[in-house]
Amino acid sequence: MKIAESVTFGGAGLDRSGMARRDPEGVAALQRDPSTRFLALWRGKPLIDAQRRDRLIWLEGGDPLLEGAPVVFLCHAGGTARFAADVSAWTPAEADKPEGAAFFDASEQPAPGQPGDHRFVELRGVMAGLSAAEAEMVATGKSVLDWHNSHRFCSTCGAQSRATSGGWQRDCDACGRHHFPRCDPVVIMLVRHGNDVLLGRSHHWPEGMYSLLAGFVEPGETIEAAVRREVAEETGVKVGEVGYLASQPWPYPSSLMIGCHGRAESRDLRIDPVEIDDALWLSREEVMDVFAGRRRDIAPARHGSIARFLLWNWLADRLD
Repeated sequence: MKIAESVTFGGAGLDRSGMARRDPEGVAALQRDPSTRFLALWRGKPLIDAQRRDRLIWLEGGDPLLEGAPVVFLCHAGGTARFAADVSAWTPAEADKPEGAAFFDASEQPAPGQPGDHRFVELRGVMAGLSAAEAEMVATGKSVLDWHNSHRFCSTCGAQSRATSGGWQRDCDACGRHHFPRCDPVVIMLVRHGNDVLLGRSHHWPEGMYSLLAGFVEPGETIEAAVRREVAEETGVKVGEVGYLASQPWPYPSSLMIGCHGRAESRDLRIDPVEIDDALWLSREEVMDVFAGRRRDIAPARHGSIARFLLWNWLADRLD
């Protein structure tokens, strides 16, 4: 797919400066450099300009909001080093508490000591409007910071580990093991039968929302086998030919979405109610109506998701 890397969170070509992570003194010097900028994330929500909603807020190193916050070195961009900082230790006022919604938290938290239009917002709501570079940086920062929060203890001996290598490694002083950020592979598939595409919906999604089928790749499994297994388990549809289209880093919390196309060899649906809530076949014309807002019973996948990206390019006949 020629435009594969134009998907949200991908294709910016960031200078991640992997060699620089190995120099602790160098990383510390970058943190002290007056030109370095930091992206604050609170419980996974980035700090953005709430008026424009299309750009991240980058703080200087001495900003009080960053005091004591764990950081991860992201890259060099725009001539400066960039870090992500986890400021989740801050507690908002009662009126600004997050909603705790399962799929999307629409609440916004004003950042302490910041202008009123600098707010912590749900990334899903703004991801499609960010530049390619900022989208990739915030996805990277959120994923790695989430990993630190869920992997504070050594999986070998149980002792508490510590962050090293600019936040890209955790070392266990008790047993000497090194741990690295994980990334879970997920297949997401555009399954077609003639002029129709197979869509499904998860139990916790907003009412009416349908998307492409997806599922985690199991150990010892190829991508092609994962596509066929997931489709068969969820809908009973048999898939034959499978091909690769595009991929997308997905920081919820840290997956790599592997976009594939599959050719269905059957149409009958036998839905597993444990796996999904519903599935259906839609024609190309019906999907166009969904995207155009002419269907009140079906809502499309969210802006910025690889599902919407693949469906849109299928409609435009640009999957080659």
